[in-house]
This record gives sequence, C-alpha cells and structure tokens, in this order.
Amino acid sequence: MAAIVVSLATSLTAAVAPSSSSFLFFTKLKSAPCLRFTFSVSPFGSYGRRGGGKLMAHSLARATLGLTQPANIDVPKISFSAKEIDVAEWKGDILAVGVTEKDMAKDDSKKFENALLKNLDAKLDGHLSEASSEEDFTGKPGQSLVLRLPGLGSKRIGLIGLGQSATNTYTFRNFGEAIAAAAKTAQASKIGIALASTGSVSNESKLNTASAIASGTVLGTYEDNRYKSDFRKPVLESVDILGLGTGPELEKKLKYAEDVSSAVIFGKELVNSPANVLTPAVLAEEASKIASTYSDVLSANILTAEQCKELKMGSYLGVAAASANPPHFIHLCYKPSSGPVKAKLALVGKGLTFDSGGYNIKTGPGCSIELMKFDMGGSAAVLGAAKAIGKVKPPGVEVHFIVAACENMISGTGMRPGDIITASNGKTIEVNNTDAEGRLTLADALVYACNQGAEKIIDLATLTGACVVALGPSIAGVFTPSDELANEVFAAAEASGEKLWRMPLEESYWESMKSGVADMVNTGGRQGGAITAALFLKQFVDEKVQWMHIDMAGPVWNEKKRTATGFGIQTLVEWVQQHSS
Repeated sequence: MAAIVVSLATSLTAAVAPSSSSFLFFTKLKSAPCLRFTFSVSPFGSYGRRGGGKLMAHSLARATLGLTQPANIDVPKISFSAKEIDVAEWKGDILAVGVTEKDMAKDDSKKFENALLKNLDAKLDGHLSEASSEEDFTGKPGQSLVLRLPGLGSKRIGLIGLGQSATNTYTFRNFGEAIAAAAKTAQASKIGIALASTGSVSNESKLNTASAIASGTVLGTYEDNRYKSDFRKPVLESVDILGLGTGPELEKKLKYAEDVSSAVIFGKELVNSPANVLTPAVLAEEASKIASTYSDVLSANILTAEQCKELKMGSYLGVAAASANPPHFIHLCYKPSSGPVKAKLALVGKGLTFDSGGYNIKTGPGCSIELMKFDMGGSAAVLGAAKAIGKVKPPGVEVHFIVAACENMISGTGMRPGDIITASNGKTIEVNNTDAEGRLTLADALVYACNQGAEKIIDLATLTGACVVALGPSIAGVFTPSDELANEVFAAAEASGEKLWRMPLEESYWESMKSGVADMVNTGGRQGGAITAALFLKQFVDEKVQWMHIDMAGPVWNEKKRTATGFGIQTLVEWVQQHSS
C-alpha cells in the first residue's frame, strides 16, 4: 500500500498533541503547533487488498510501534447465481437444504412428508431419513447434518436447521453462515442452496430471502487473517441459489447483498485492527480513501485539531488532549450525481480508536481494557455505511458521515476529573469521570451534524456497559424521542437482520446529571447509566431535528469468535435506502 506522506504545515516543536490547556479553554492562549497530514491514500481492509501494497506508516508518533502491519491478503471472490432446476440433479460439492422443524415431519413408515425431502430421500434409497433419525436431527436452529451419500448430482448433502419457522432475515442470514461453516469443513468450492419449503413464499420474500442467504454466506466465509502468520485459505468460489427464482430483479438483489457485505467486512476489519495500527490518522485516511474511490458522489473534509479549535469543540478536544496521536475530525458527504435531494440525513459514529479510561483508568475484572480497540465500532458502522452508499448510489438523499476520531489516553496534558470543558454549542460540562469520554466526543459531533442542515440524525456508539447489562451481547439499545424515526429504523433493522430494542428516555433521570458549577456533569452514576448517557447526548441536538442514539456496546463484538461483527452497517444502509426516491 502507498505510504502516508506527512507534511508539516507549521513549525514542528514536538511530535505530540498540544497541551491540554490549549484544548480545554479558548481565551487568551497562544495557538499550539499543529501537525497537518496529507495522505497519498493507502488502501486498508477488504477492498484495499485488490489495490496491492501495505500500510507503511500511519502517524508520526507511532509509525513503527511493534513493527506490525496488516498482511496483504486477497479476499476470496464468491460468484452467486440463481437457478430453477431439480435440486437432485444439481452438480457440485455440497447441496445444502434449509429445513424447519415442520419440514422434518415423517409419516408412519418414518419417511419424509415434505415433497423436496421425499424426492431427495428416494434418490438416496432412504438413507437421508434414516440418518436424520439416527443423528436426532430435527431442524432446530444451530443443527446441521452433512452426509456423503451416492445417488445425487452433488458429492454431499447437508441439512441445516432453521427452527420452528423461517420467515425473517436474521434466520436466513444465519442459514447462510451455517452453510459457509459446512463448506469450510468440507473444503468445498461449489455449493448449492435450497429451502425445503418455498411454495407459499411471495416473489418479494424470495428476493429478500436470497439476499439474506447470500449475505450470510459471504460473511460466514470471511475470516480476518491479516495479523496471522499461518492460516488456511477458504476455497468456496461459487454458490447456486436454487428454487427462489431467476431474472434481473434477483440478480440486482444479490449484487446489493454483495456490496453491503463488502462494507460489513470493511467495518469488521476496522474494529479488529489494533490501536497501534488503526490510529485516528489512519481512520481519517480510510475515510478519505472511500471518498476518493467514489468521488462522483462522495467528498471528504478532514479537520485538524486547530480547525476543531476554531469551531470551539472543547468537549471533543478535551478527550484528545492526552494522546500523542493527534485527533482527526472526519466528515464525508454523499450527494447523488443528479436529481433533486429530498432528504438530508446524518450518521454520527463514536471514533475512540483506543480508550484507556483516562485518569479514571479501566481496572479490574470485566473492564475489558484489552478490547478497547472496538471503542470505534460506531465509526466503523458509519464509514462502512459510507462505503456501501458510495457503491449503491441511492438517488434523492444527501448523507453526512461524521466521526470525531481520537484516543482517550493518560498524560500530563490530559483531561482530569473535575475539569470543566465547553462544547461547541456553548454548554459547559464538569468531567466527573474521564472514562465517560465517548459522549464528550459525540457532543461536538452532534452539534456539527445539526449545523450541516441534517433533518434526521442517528448516532452509533459503544457507549455504556450498562446497556450490555440490560440487553446482553446481541441487542443494541435505541433511544429517541421520535416515534417516526423509531419506526423507520426498526423497519430497516428487520430488513437487515440486526437486533434493536427501544429504551426509555426518562427525563426525570436528568436530575442526576446536574452540576453545581457547570451546566451538567458527564455521568450520572450506575443506575440507569445507558439512559442518562442518552439524555446527555440529547443536550447537543437541535430540537427541530429528529435524532436517535444507538448504544451498540453489546453487539459490536462476538466474544465466542473473538472478532468484530460489523454491526449497524446493514441497518444504516437500509435506512438510507428508505429515504431514497
């Protein structure tokens, strides 16, 4: 990959951030020296690999920390096609059939009642029904049975459990991921996918089902091996989707699934990358790369610390003050190449590339400081959505993608508990906990989003452990005073297969956020912590703007697989699509 070119726009006196005083106050102080970075934008993540090269340097202060750079690995390309043929005649490595518990019903002679399974079983001399009984395979979710039996065009047949019913995107995406897992185990390069029951499914549902299966298969096949010295490459090359129709509409839907899945992989790779590789400068570089790749519809504006100071972003800059890696405020703007704009939207993502907790340092069991590279999961969702939107190019909608990227570190220049900082809308904040830093960066980012003329704003953040306690690791909490916006986003989430749950914005809880010496404190304590965090953010949004906060601290990371999920990207893209004319 092409190296970052670093140019000094002002005289360089130290390769460190300006002093905390120059960040926290804006009067009677001399401007601090500022590093300006000009990027010969280097690729990163899945799309970058096709461009070749490696990321050579990412910031002046940490260009060689650990000598670690992501390997240049080619992402496998999977070819999808839709066919209407007898599944028993399909030729390939694995014929994977999705079955519900109802599909697995058998008659008195222990033979399948489902027509498709009965046909396959007849060609296999009854071995399929016999094996499913012996293995106690009943079609429950998570169950799979892969057999090598003669009699079909395929080398193997697999039954994948879908549960009691299969009617939503989440189920079919998991089906695709299960197929990918089976293909990895068998080292299959060509698979066919069918559902045991499709007779009562509408044409529109078939399109969405095929799209969800394709998305799940792509995401299930992908493994982030950039930081491994030894790994097995996936061999899956082609997927035939059988019995869900054919034609240009389905092909378009499959292409859409491919584009969005590519963006999800990009988001995963951003979150997976360690803080010694993915600094605020590199995150800004990746944003610039997206804009340059889709320059017909996307533009980038990366603000330096000095420019943020001019905009009076004291809340954001207070968090950034302790780090040797300078902050970078990212603003991408999508505008369709032609036609009128009927809706102006903004997506704001928390961009803490590492969160130590500051002087309220994260300590003790469960603090997860070693995972705080994922504290920029909100920004990964926003930039992943920008990548997908750049590809899909929806008409009639303008979208602003905003990230206040920085690190929350500890040094003599850092923000202290008890400090008072001033946000760009003039409101003052007494910092009673430096580990409640994400909301401080989002405060100035939300003010900035409102100033862009956005009519609707969604912010996404790994904001509180309280939300994880409330909803667990798979569900994001949603906070909004707007029922209209809630209905829109929940419809988008259902279409994308991501799990959200609406939480209350209990205004009476704001009492705990009041300060005796400033307008507010930045945390109200343990009780209702996710709610008070959302109420804090609400103070920085114009009342005329429809706003939603999504706390994604739980679903940003898959603890079992020890990897990022790319959560939020698919929902955001679907929501933008809703507003497209």
